[in-house]
Amino acid sequence: MRLYPIEKTRNIGIIAHIDAGKTTTTERILFYTGISYKIGEVHEGTTVTDWMPQERERGITITAAAVTCFWMQSYLTATTDSNSKEEKTKDQFRINIIDTPGHVDFTAEVERSLRILDGAIVVFDGVQGVEAQSETVWHQADKYKVPRLCFINKLDRMGADFEFCFNSINERLTSNAVLVNVPIGQEENLKGVIDLIDMQEVYFEGDKGEIVKRTEIAKENLAYAQKWQHIFLEKLAEKDDEFMEQYLKGSFTKDDIRKAIRRATLQYKLIPVYCGSSLKNKGIQLILDGVVDFLPSPVDLPDLEGIDPLTNNKVYRKADDNEPLSALVFKIAIDPYVGTLSYVRVYSGVLRSGINVLNTTTAKTFRIGRLARMHANSREEVSELYAGDIGAIVGLKELKTGETLCDPKAPIMFEKIEFADPVIWMRIEPKTKSDQEKMGMALKALTDEDPTFHLTQNQDTGDILIGGMGELHLDIKVDRLKREFNVNVNVGKPQVAYLETITKEAVAEGKYIRQSGGRGQYGHVWLKVEPLPRGSGFEFVNGIKGGIIPDNFIPSVEKGVKEALDKGVLAGYPIRDIKITLFDGSYHEVDSSDIAFKIAGSIALQEAVKKANLILLEPIMKLEVVVPAEFLGDITADLSSRRAKIEDVFDRGLSKVIKAFAPLAEMFGYVTVVRSLTQGRGTVVMEFSHYENVPQQLSQNIVQAMETNKHK
Repeated sequence: MRLYPIEKTRNIGIIAHIDAGKTTTTERILFYTGISYKIGEVHEGTTVTDWMPQERERGITITAAAVTCFWMQSYLTATTDSNSKEEKTKDQFRINIIDTPGHVDFTAEVERSLRILDGAIVVFDGVQGVEAQSETVWHQADKYKVPRLCFINKLDRMGADFEFCFNSINERLTSNAVLVNVPIGQEENLKGVIDLIDMQEVYFEGDKGEIVKRTEIAKENLAYAQKWQHIFLEKLAEKDDEFMEQYLKGSFTKDDIRKAIRRATLQYKLIPVYCGSSLKNKGIQLILDGVVDFLPSPVDLPDLEGIDPLTNNKVYRKADDNEPLSALVFKIAIDPYVGTLSYVRVYSGVLRSGINVLNTTTAKTFRIGRLARMHANSREEVSELYAGDIGAIVGLKELKTGETLCDPKAPIMFEKIEFADPVIWMRIEPKTKSDQEKMGMALKALTDEDPTFHLTQNQDTGDILIGGMGELHLDIKVDRLKREFNVNVNVGKPQVAYLETITKEAVAEGKYIRQSGGRGQYGHVWLKVEPLPRGSGFEFVNGIKGGIIPDNFIPSVEKGVKEALDKGVLAGYPIRDIKITLFDGSYHEVDSSDIAFKIAGSIALQEAVKKANLILLEPIMKLEVVVPAEFLGDITADLSSRRAKIEDVFDRGLSKVIKAFAPLAEMFGYVTVVRSLTQGRGTVVMEFSHYENVPQQLSQNIVQAMETNKHK
């Protein structure tokens, strides 16, 4: 039976730019909620959620980790003298937390986490304010309409500027941010925070800040607190009509304020902002209060929309245990002890061990075996997962990220999670014969886990290529091959994932005729190709009328076209941003076959694109380089030599920030270059932005290099 009401369930993610303090914040949450008895530290490699060896060595989060904890509001249990465990156990809320990576190479982990979460905490560095990846994760949260709280962290650091950071959120991300607490002091003088709802000073005492002590606001801080509370209440009144009426009458309570904030937050009209220092154990309990007070439970969200795969009609599921079962697989992980773990979010009904479930993505029914709740890399076996729960199915190899599971009697398919294609490739080969036997299975396991990690084979050279979102992404995969799967490999230099495209319309014929004494082969098609906007992929249109080509051969033509697109024509890179229309052709009543039309489609596509002015496209990276002012000239000169387009240069505290776009081909090893040019004081963040035309001379060099490699 359900132990915690669904109304008291919160599913949240912690998202931010790298090094803003997500994992440190998560560790404090686990400690203050009683899940951990010792605070783990990133710099010591002792955190709960960063459990992989690669994470602990590098001090970064690589994979999203799920944990569950319980909380009751600190302002209900806190007194000036005590904060007993007995008081904390009353009316607790269950909070399922996913700690996500901040590095851009692992944004797929953020993407799939936000897809199934109901709310989020966005963490900001109190010195740097809004950074490059802050914007990326913010827009991802916007895409999925995730209500969120902000936490201005690291206010104990030298150079911390609380107001600068808050203003950067308002200027660069949203005008709806509103402070619900403000710091008492900054840098080494950070003592606590002022709660603008209760108008109290809040201090965090004890060895690890576990005691929340509330006092009246000191006279010297009162004017400061009143100023910010006035701004906060004015903004709240603007966003909530019910509170506006109470505010104008001057008759409202603290409870009225909290209810109004909750209504506005759930409607994306307001984003409460908290502040403090995770490392110094200041402010975390108030964020937990905000999670249970202001972020949604599953029942606060609209019914989830899906498609009935039998009728293609829209259907909806309510967050209710009594509704038909529906769930989404959002992550696959390989556990060395139990095999495959398929992470699921249950949206409606109850997922039980032993029941039969339909996978609507594959149209296959299977039996659920073991279920578990996850606590980072450890498991708690359970027999049921209820509506609103996040857990894992143990030991099912056939499930994939983005697949929908449901009651076979009430089929539904949710929108799939879309992931970016690789922008970088690397040749990989086993060192020994025994490594060769293990490498295939290991690479398959890694590609099942990570939808942005791809595996392919160069048809001309026979080389195995792995693809991903950046150099670090592929480095981690190679490291995992060695450590987890005991596979030793040699790797080549990173290669850019170029694409080919067309710039004008063209028409071509594809005819495949073979006579061999008996039954022959006959396939004949005409195709028209047209360019599409960047990022469109490809579109196949069946324009056949009057049965010139029978309907049963059309899928074969499309298959041949797709295969030709993936092989490319100009330099062997995939062809994208193209519309292909099948508009004419002919068939033979005896000799026509699927294979003949597939080959004819491939021939026609290759001939058509040759007439349509094929060009190469290259991935362009969005850059943010942060350097001390004295190194600005060296960095901008170096960027210019790399074909970069500098968009903006501005101040962030004592540093200069350069925003630019540059071709990935010019950026390999750039992080090391920046460190070298700035005596180790500069940082750079790169993420894929878009594709652009390769300059003609460079394009010719790339094509010639590919031709040379073919004939080696």
